[in-house]
Amino acid sequence: MVSQKYKDMLQAKSVIREMSAWANKRGSEIGYDNVFDYSLGNPSVPVPQAFTDKMIELLQTRDTMELHGYSQSQGIPSVRAKFAEYLNKTYGMNYTAEHIFMTTGAAGAVAHAVRVVTQPGDEVITFAPFFPEYNHYINQSGAVLKIVPADTESFQINFEAFEQMINEKTMAILVNTPNNPSGIVYSAETLTKLASVLEAKQKEYGHDIFIISDEPYRDIVFDGVDAPYVSKFYDNTLSCYSFAKSLSIPGERLGYVAANPKCTDAELISVMCSQVSRGIGHNCPPSIIQIAVAEVLGLAADLDVYEKNMKLLYDELVSLGFTCVKPGGTFYIFPKALEEDSIAFCQKALKYDLVLVPGDSFGCPGYFRMAYCVTTEKVERSLAALRRFVEAEYR
Repeated sequence: MVSQKYKDMLQAKSVIREMSAWANKRGSEIGYDNVFDYSLGNPSVPVPQAFTDKMIELLQTRDTMELHGYSQSQGIPSVRAKFAEYLNKTYGMNYTAEHIFMTTGAAGAVAHAVRVVTQPGDEVITFAPFFPEYNHYINQSGAVLKIVPADTESFQINFEAFEQMINEKTMAILVNTPNNPSGIVYSAETLTKLASVLEAKQKEYGHDIFIISDEPYRDIVFDGVDAPYVSKFYDNTLSCYSFAKSLSIPGERLGYVAANPKCTDAELISVMCSQVSRGIGHNCPPSIIQIAVAEVLGLAADLDVYEKNMKLLYDELVSLGFTCVKPGGTFYIFPKALEEDSIAFCQKALKYDLVLVPGDSFGCPGYFRMAYCVTTEKVERSLAALRRFVEAEYR
């Protein structure tokens, strides 16, 4: 008999993926260039040529077992050492290789981190708006995800609601900054206050409370915006990173967990993650990708494209009467829909070949997400469709 649990999940598929599937089907009918698909956060800018060149060089010059053999459970030691050195130089930290665990993207990093710091029945708190897959990352670990309602004025943390929700069963706080879907970057003030609350609660409850910091968009920050490194504010922090967005290599599935050297049992986190792997069938990312990325640390794709796209969309949305908090990074924007029912709003948009994602699954009914990781030329063409949609349906 197949699992009823996973059969039931088929009735609640990812709305993001369903909208993307609609876009692809519509594209086969009218040409994908004519579908303004803002559904899926799939990086669109080209991979840096230097990364491609490095991959070719490795394939031509390195031993095949080095490139294609198994690495250690925690990842290749020399790679982990390079990542630690880079983080120390960039953020003023004191990581060593022993604090780094290599994963298949940020999703794999979060999946490991939550299992290391929780037991079944423990609670993990996150803040709306949030990435919908957190429900599965957390709840399928045996922990329970709790959602703090959004502060829709700023999309910073709603501390009043948070302090009412946190309790003795809270073992971890899952933060995502820069944020998917809002594009907002948590300020130093927000992170300082969060750290202060957690330090007080650790003393009150007599146990550790970890921050699991989901950071795949850490390098996509717009001009004039400060993106503080979360681990600098709170010792019990596990940073979860992915190179998918910065290098435009989402299909390569490379990320890591970096345990703050000052956190409880810091020297054990990485080796504990390798034990978690035994239970969830994870065995490090491919060796060649680990080696190639370690050779080009600090390199990024042309991320400026996303800021250009954001400015075009933000200005147009505001001119059309949308309420919208201006993003500080990522490639997402999260406006308030022009009616209370954002699902109905997004369904109406499809008539104009505008593929938008309703905010309900992000914990913010009445809002919608646009993933503007598309070409600037396509963003520019989509503005006329957006104007037609608003004029025909809401004027």
